[in-house]
Amino acid sequence: MVGYDPGAQGAALSPEEAALAGSAAGMVTRALVSPFDVLKIRFQLQIERVSSQRPEGKYWGLFQATRRIHSEEGLSAFWKGHIPAQLLSICYGAVQFASFEFLTEVVHKSTPYDSQTAGVHFVCGGLAACSATVFCQPLDTLRTRFAAQGEPKVYRNLRQAVFTMCRSEGVLTFYRGLSPTLMAVFPYAGLQFFFYNVFKKLLAPPPKTGNSGGNLRSLVCGSGAGMISKTITYPFDLFKKRLQVGGFEAARAQFGQVRSYKGLVDCMVQIAKEEGVRGFFKGLSPSLVKAALSTGFTFFWYEFFLNVMHNLKEKQRTKDLTKDLEER
Repeated sequence: MVGYDPGAQGAALSPEEAALAGSAAGMVTRALVSPFDVLKIRFQLQIERVSSQRPEGKYWGLFQATRRIHSEEGLSAFWKGHIPAQLLSICYGAVQFASFEFLTEVVHKSTPYDSQTAGVHFVCGGLAACSATVFCQPLDTLRTRFAAQGEPKVYRNLRQAVFTMCRSEGVLTFYRGLSPTLMAVFPYAGLQFFFYNVFKKLLAPPPKTGNSGGNLRSLVCGSGAGMISKTITYPFDLFKKRLQVGGFEAARAQFGQVRSYKGLVDCMVQIAKEEGVRGFFKGLSPSLVKAALSTGFTFFWYEFFLNVMHNLKEKQRTKDLTKDLEER
């Protein structure tokens, strides 16, 4: 079970083990869902209407956008920005899950609340995600810019992108969009952990049957939690993406209209005026697919790697006990 569990057999999970499992889960998941992330970002940054009935912009549907990106930029375009994205996922997963396990243990030992309740998971999940977000925001900005640029490329590689951004825009540019990110990430991650906890308990097998189908349950519960939480908090993710590409208008010209925003409020007002309420949900379709896969696989691989480490520790413990008995 995700989070500190006082009734679990064996030694409690260490922060290092949680960080290792979280980073491994993030790495595997990122490689699988990267194409959906690129599609989502392209839709989010498009000013024109996203509609198959009245197409105005470059992209107007999920399959149309997929075909167009593939024909114009090749298959590798779906993994644009993959290196900073992988660094982001590895770091984010490590910080988030290590913080979450630590916070749930502190809550259980320092307060009257049970660490395995959904409410505790909501608060601890939100705080853990905020910690990971502040730590990883520069990588997220780099990932967004790489995924957003077309051909010819403005940034050839990660090193050149970092130097160019620092020289032309300053260090603070790496934290563009942090305000809406933090506003969205607390409820988003909190709801992910909340609903994952709820679904896991609802789908828990009877005690006598053991843990059969545990990995599949983790995938299903994570997918459901990801879709619900993403739908509720989606507009803030869109605001973040629009702000992150500020000062990057030249690379966006071939995709259609571009806008510059003075800040979060100005971004919200301009989108509402020009694009309407539907503008806040551009890219929701690929985002929901990505959220279902991403959250499902993250929890799936996290629990998978935890089980692997637990089994290895148990084997080592059994081996050590056997050796001690033989020596006696």
